[in-house]
Amino acid sequence: MDLLRILLAILLPPLGVFLQVGIGKHFWINILLTILGFVPGIIHAVWVIAKY
Repeated sequence: MDLLRILLAILLPPLGVFLQVGIGKHFWINILLTILGFVPGIIHAVWVIAKY
């Protein structure tokens, strides 16, 4: 299941974070990072998925 979340995190970073932790602090941080730059959003999403 983590592999699917990581693939989704690469394509749509906020979706991968949402599936892992739901709507919370990390989700909103990821939305902001994805808006500011797609790559930081991907890095944060993969980090959240690996951590939790």
